[in-house]
Amino acid sequence: MNNEYEVIIIGGGPAGLSAGLYTSRARLRSLVIEKGLVGGQITNAELVENYPGFDQGISGLELGQLIHQQATKYGLETLMAEATGIELDGEKRVVMTTKGKFTAKAVIIASGSERRKLGIPGEEELTGKGVSYCATCDGPFFKDRIVAVVGGGNAAITEALHLVKFTSRVKVIHRRNELRATRILQEKAFAEPKIEFLWNTEVEGIEGKDRVKRLSLSNVITGKKAALEVAGVFIAIGLKPNTNYLKGVLPLNGAGYIATNEKMETKIPGIFAAGDVRLNSARQAITAAGDGATAAIYAEKFTSR
Repeated sequence: MNNEYEVIIIGGGPAGLSAGLYTSRARLRSLVIEKGLVGGQITNAELVENYPGFDQGISGLELGQLIHQQATKYGLETLMAEATGIELDGEKRVVMTTKGKFTAKAVIIASGSERRKLGIPGEEELTGKGVSYCATCDGPFFKDRIVAVVGGGNAAITEALHLVKFTSRVKVIHRRNELRATRILQEKAFAEPKIEFLWNTEVEGIEGKDRVKRLSLSNVITGKKAALEVAGVFIAIGLKPNTNYLKGVLPLNGAGYIATNEKMETKIPGIFAAGDVRLNSARQAITAAGDGATAAIYAEKFTSR
């Protein structure tokens, strides 16, 4: 693999792949670097119903694969590696990865986000032993068992609705007294007899030796403690941007997001950002794709200077 490109894209989700589609069609030698599964976080979605062009919906995994196939048709190259940093070398941007260094005139950062963790006792120790962050991945392991979902947004309710296909009961634990999920998801969840809601409650600990056995709960209003017997717990409390490798390179806000202008330009010329890593992103596949296309258009203009 040649290590010199005109555009390097970090991240192979909807933003990165859309950027790669546009830069490749512009006949710019382009490389997308992805550390996990091509398609990004959307590959965890069993059914995507709000991406234009698929009136019956499409699985997140298939959507990611289709965009990747379309981009590679125009010459986009793919490297399965993790980006570990970026350096500036004159007019070149040097991207360090776990598989070596790669240079380009322009870099588009589309490294997406990952699930936030609760940071409570037992969470790390029991991850993979009943603690999960992906119902699509692990739901079938809990057939006819009782599980909990922590969170009240779209991700949490989507997880809960998927889990009812396998489990006997799903307990949704939310620290507020109402959900933040969209109305259509709320309607589906409230109409599902297998889903039960524990309001104004947070999880303080996860217990079990070799497997999850119970959760230690606390009511955020009364302070009353309780224990909940479950076979597993699915944590869906939001996302954090994958930008740790950019510290000291780009200015990040307190939560780790990158500020851009309407052209997806960052404070450093030749470095663009798109999708979930961008400050005030809508965190939707369709808006990420739009960000990626915009970043690619202006990256092309930058490389032609």
